[in-house]
Amino acid sequence: MNKFIETIKNIWKIDELRGRILFTLLILAVYRLGSFIVLPGVNPEVLDTASQGGGGQGLLGLINIFTGGAFNKGAIFALGIMPYITASIIIQLLGFAVPYFQRLQQKEGESGRKKITQITRLLTVAITLVQGSGYLAYITSQGAMSPHIPQSIFWFSNIIILASGTIFAMWLGEKITDRGIGNGISLLIMIGIIASLPGAFIAEVQAKFAGTPLILIIEFAAFFLVVVATILIVQGVRRIPIQFAKRMVGRSTGDLPTAGARDFIPLKVNAAGVMPIIFAQAIMFLPLTIAQFFNENAAAESSFLASLNDWKSIPYNVVFFLLVVVFTYVYTALLVNPQQYSEYLKRQNSFIPGIKPGSQTQDYIDTLTTRITLPGSIFLGLISILPAFIAKFGVNDAFALFFGGTSLLILVGVVLDTLQQIESYLLMRKYDGLVKSGRLKGRSGMQQIGASF
Repeated sequence: MNKFIETIKNIWKIDELRGRILFTLLILAVYRLGSFIVLPGVNPEVLDTASQGGGGQGLLGLINIFTGGAFNKGAIFALGIMPYITASIIIQLLGFAVPYFQRLQQKEGESGRKKITQITRLLTVAITLVQGSGYLAYITSQGAMSPHIPQSIFWFSNIIILASGTIFAMWLGEKITDRGIGNGISLLIMIGIIASLPGAFIAEVQAKFAGTPLILIIEFAAFFLVVVATILIVQGVRRIPIQFAKRMVGRSTGDLPTAGARDFIPLKVNAAGVMPIIFAQAIMFLPLTIAQFFNENAAAESSFLASLNDWKSIPYNVVFFLLVVVFTYVYTALLVNPQQYSEYLKRQNSFIPGIKPGSQTQDYIDTLTTRITLPGSIFLGLISILPAFIAKFGVNDAFALFFGGTSLLILVGVVLDTLQQIESYLLMRKYDGLVKSGRLKGRSGMQQIGASF
C-alpha cells in the first residue's frame, strides 16, 4: 500500500504528466455529459422501455454498451465514436487490398498518414449520415418521436446533430491523443463500456447478498482469473532470436553498435486483437437482418434464426466460436507479413540463427505465426462465448458480458496502454515504475524490430 501511495505522489510531482491526466479526465467528463443530452423531439423513456422489452441484446444492445447508454437515451452522442471506428476498419482493409492505400500507409510516410487521416474523417461523415438515418428510423418505429414536431424538421435537424456529435467525439479523441494520455479513441470507447459496469456490479452484489454471499466471492475470483488470463494473452509474444552480422571497416573489424549482438522479433500470440470478435459479431447479425428485410416475422417463424440472435443459445455460440477462430487466422495473415520481415532482416544485415536468409526465413516466420495463432484464436473464441456460460450459472446478463467478449478485451488493452504511458513518464524522470520487476507492456509494447512494421 505504501508503494502505491508513493507512486501516486510521484505521478503528481511530474507537471507534464499531471497536466495530461487532468486534461484527459476533463475531456472524458465532457464526452460523458454529451451522453445525457437528448436529441430534440425524442422521448428517451420510450426508447428505454423498448430496449428493456427486447432484452437489450443483439446489435442494438452492443451499440448501447459501446456508447455508454447514449443509444437508448436518444442522446447527441447516440452513435458515439463507432462511425469513426467503422471508417478506420474500412481504410485498414483497403490498405491490404488496394495499391493506392498500400502506398499511402507504407511508402509515403507522414504525408501518406495525413492523407489517410483526411480520407478517414470524410468517410466517417458519410457513415454517420447513413447510420444516423437508420437510428432516426429506429426512433420513429419505436414511437419515441414527439408528435408536435414536423417529421421533416425532426429528420433534418437531428441528422445534423448526430453527425456533429460524432465529429465532436472524434475531435475529443484526437485531443486526448495529442494533449492527454494514450489513444484517445480507445479511451472514449473504454469509458462508454465501463459506464455500465458499476450498475451491473451493484445489481449482482445485491442479488447475491440476498441469497448466498459465497457465490459472489466465487464469481469475483472467476472474474479475476479471466482478467489475468486475458492480460497474459494480450501481452504474450513468441520471441524469434535474430543476430546482426559483423562487417569489416577499413583494415580492422569495426563493430557496429549492434554488430554480433542479439535481438528478437516479437510475434504476438494475439496479433489480431479484438478485430476477429468485431467481425464475427457483425456476421452474426446478418442472417436475421436479411430475413427480416424479406419477412418481418422471420424470427418468430424460424427458431434457428431466432437462436442466432440470442447470445446465450447453443447455435449462436457454436457459430460465433468458429467465426472468431477463422477471422483470427484471416486477420493475422493480413497483419503479419513474413515477406516484410525477411526483407527487413536482409536490409539490416541480420539473420535468424540456423535459418538461411530469403525464402527460408520467410517460410520459417510464416510457419511459426501459423502455430502460435492456433492457441490465440482458440482463446479468443473461448473469451467470445464465455459470457453465455457465465450467465448460465446465474450471473445477471449485464455483469456476465464483462466476463469476456469485446468489452473485456478493449478494457484490458486500453488500461495496459494507459499504464504503459504513465510508466514511461515515471521512468524518464528516474522514478520507480508501476511494477517492481519486469516491464509493463500494452498492446503496442514491442521491441525495435517489431515496431518497424
